[in-house]
Amino acid sequence: MWSAPGNESSKRLGSSGIPDAVWLVWGRVSDPSKPSAARQPAESWQLAIHCKLSTMPREISAGGVVLRQVSGVWHVALIEPQKSEPQKETPNPATAKTPRKRSRAVLALPKGLVDPGEKPQAAAVREVQEETGIVAEPVTKLSDNKYVYVRTWGDGKRVFKIVSFYLMRYVSGEIDNLTSDMRIEVKQALWVPLADAPRQLAYSNERKVLRQAQEYLESHGLS
Repeated sequence: MWSAPGNESSKRLGSSGIPDAVWLVWGRVSDPSKPSAARQPAESWQLAIHCKLSTMPREISAGGVVLRQVSGVWHVALIEPQKSEPQKETPNPATAKTPRKRSRAVLALPKGLVDPGEKPQAAAVREVQEETGIVAEPVTKLSDNKYVYVRTWGDGKRVFKIVSFYLMRYVSGEIDNLTSDMRIEVKQALWVPLADAPRQLAYSNERKVLRQAQEYLESHGLS
C-alpha cells in the first residue's frame, strides 16, 4: 500500500529522531568547553523533543529501489500514485480560467506499511511486487527516512514515520502488471533510466535514497 513521505510541513529528522534544526542548536549551545550550566537549555530541548516524539502515533513503512539493465542502461522501477481530487462545481465559462496542466507525472519509489509481525525487508519485497508487478530480491539496506507529518484525513494528528529503503535487483515479472485493487492506489508503474530518475521523483528524501543507490552501484556493482 503506497504511503506518501509527508507534506511540505514535514520536519526532517536526524538519525536519532531529533529534527536537524534542533541538533544545530544543541551543537552550538552544548559545547563541551562550556560550563554545564550553559548546556542545560539545549539538553532540555533534547528531552522535550524525545518526549514529544514518544507520544506521537508511529508508522513504519518499507520500500525498494529496484534496478535493472535494459539494453546496457540501468533503469529503476518507479510508480505514479493515484491522486483523487474532490469534485468541484463547474465554473461559469465566461469567467473561468483555463487550469494549468502538469508537465509530467509525479513519481515515487514503491513502498508501504509494514504489516504486524512482518520484517521491514520482507515488507519492502512485498510492496514492490504489489505496486509494480515485478519480483525483486534485496541487495543491501540503503537508509531509514524519518520525518513527522500531519494526517490530512481522519484525526489530523501529527505522525512520526520511519521508511526503510532497500536496494534491490530485478528478478522477474512484467512491470505495471497490477491487480484491479492496486489500481486504486497506483496509476502506473514504469521503468525510468536511472540517470533521469532523480529529476522525476516528487520527494527530496527519495531523491537522496536514489543517489545512495547510484553510489552503491558505482562502487560495488549489481551482479
